[in-house]
Amino acid sequence: MMTTVTSQDLNDRIAGQNLPKRFLRNVERNGDIEVLNWKTSDGTWASQTLNEMAADVARLTAALKDLGVSRGDKVVMMIRNRQEFHALDIAVLFCGATPVSIYNSSAPDQIQYLVNDCGASVAILEDSGFLERFESVRENLLTIKHIALIETPDGTPDDVLQFSDLMTFEPVDLAVEAETATLDDVATIIYTSGTTGPPKGVMLSHRNVAWTLESVGQSMRDQTDIQDFAGKRHVSYLPMAHVMERLLGHYYMLDFATKVFCCPETSQMPAMVRESKPNVFIGVPRVWEKMYAGVTAAISADPEKEQQFNDAIAAATPIMEKMTRGKATDEEVATWNFLDEVGFKPVRGLIGLDQVEIGISGAAPIPAEILEWFRTIGVPLSEGYGMSETTAVLSWSAAAKPGYVGQAAVGVEMKIADDGEVLARGGNMFEGYLGLPDKTAESIDDEGWVHTGDIGIMDDEGYLKIVDRKKELIITAGGKNISPANLEAALKMIPLVGQACAIGEQRPFVAALVVLDPDASAAWATEHSVEGNAATMAALAENPEVIAEINADLVEAMAGFNNAEAVKKVKVLGDEWMPDTDLLTPTSKLKRRGVLAAFADEIDSLYAK
Repeated sequence: MMTTVTSQDLNDRIAGQNLPKRFLRNVERNGDIEVLNWKTSDGTWASQTLNEMAADVARLTAALKDLGVSRGDKVVMMIRNRQEFHALDIAVLFCGATPVSIYNSSAPDQIQYLVNDCGASVAILEDSGFLERFESVRENLLTIKHIALIETPDGTPDDVLQFSDLMTFEPVDLAVEAETATLDDVATIIYTSGTTGPPKGVMLSHRNVAWTLESVGQSMRDQTDIQDFAGKRHVSYLPMAHVMERLLGHYYMLDFATKVFCCPETSQMPAMVRESKPNVFIGVPRVWEKMYAGVTAAISADPEKEQQFNDAIAAATPIMEKMTRGKATDEEVATWNFLDEVGFKPVRGLIGLDQVEIGISGAAPIPAEILEWFRTIGVPLSEGYGMSETTAVLSWSAAAKPGYVGQAAVGVEMKIADDGEVLARGGNMFEGYLGLPDKTAESIDDEGWVHTGDIGIMDDEGYLKIVDRKKELIITAGGKNISPANLEAALKMIPLVGQACAIGEQRPFVAALVVLDPDASAAWATEHSVEGNAATMAALAENPEVIAEINADLVEAMAGFNNAEAVKKVKVLGDEWMPDTDLLTPTSKLKRRGVLAAFADEIDSLYAK
């Protein structure tokens, strides 16, 4: 049942708190619960309870204080999703300092920029590979006094501290140290991905994080059967430098005692999901798209079974929509249960999502058809919306509407400005950009409304639909404003297409680059008896039959757009665009400038007369 909780109510709940105090309250309630699981070098599982983590935090807090870390200091961390991160991050908070995660792929010049921008005094790194990048710019890291390394092989420089030594300190009294920070102190700095310029440091306070935990926790309890998150399984594989993973993969554990499975490499995620059977699973759209493509490619190997499965999807989709709204008849529910037993449940088990209670796609738009498909097969997928500046959350609804990103989270106010921009305010709105008061003033107005930079519309039930980023709308040579995100979502529903980038700025018509989906392309090659070098992604991208099939599907994909908006031509590419490159951010958002620069010749060929 939905509750009426205001922003002030949430402020009242967190009065006098900070994140260390909330952690100790969690330890008192759930100390014996396993909260961390990880694979050891021999492939076996290891685990840690909340009590055991608290003991580590007490020792690490003592070690950091010995290094001079105190209230207001910054500690940068470059660590994959592994168990040591969590105690380290919390220990920094107990010092009253600010932990700052930076993307593990950061190049030396990026490291130099981020470290100097936040003024970090200590860096904690995972291994010698990360250390080499720091050492290459060490003389330019103006504020770093100490570097500590988790894995210390032979030959590690003498002035680099060993994590194992930090763990030998006599533990502090955490109850005493918990009094150091205040709600107004900065709990973390999230650096924006820099798709439109240098990264900006988004300052999130203890108040922001605690308020958001109360808000999102209330929203999820109101809309699902989960009343206590303690022990609920979560696979942590997105970068901790990303606000969504930091919230759900770290702060949820800190506050709610969720059971985190540490996945240090994204390539290991599918196997870990199958093994751990998460209850809460988050993913950027590309994660869900690849799962969808993998299942549909596997099913397509048997045309008869493929037809049966697709018929079941067609029959079940309207039923699931009614079930979501509480309007399905007993007969319709029985029909879905039958289809689930014979067709959908095995698929959920195959991909490891058969015990998911909350599934969330975020960070970028997901095609409505894919969200609908997952919900139809019984995965309760929903789309959330937020940004670093809003502590990851603005809207989310368990009762998802495909194409919409939910209703405002508990305590959050949202409205649409006269120019269509989404505005929001609440206790989750950031404190500002580090060292950039002018940029902060551009983002937060005098009444506390954060200007998101997104164009949106809201329906009569308060569900929000994001049209696109204001800065990314395409203006054609004819003066037409067009949303590339909507076109790209439609293009990605073409079976052979995995990624897409719409083009048309000051061009006579809209075109697109489309990248073949590896799983769907492999299945196509098998079905058409294409083998050897002819079955490579590069060769398939030039295959006339592949191009003809994509062009034929393009007509259907563009059916919902008017003539001025619709993509007229596509260029098929074979090499998948990878995250954390010049083409995609670490969470697989398009870097449009990078794509336009990398494929300038291919784009020009689309408009050649």
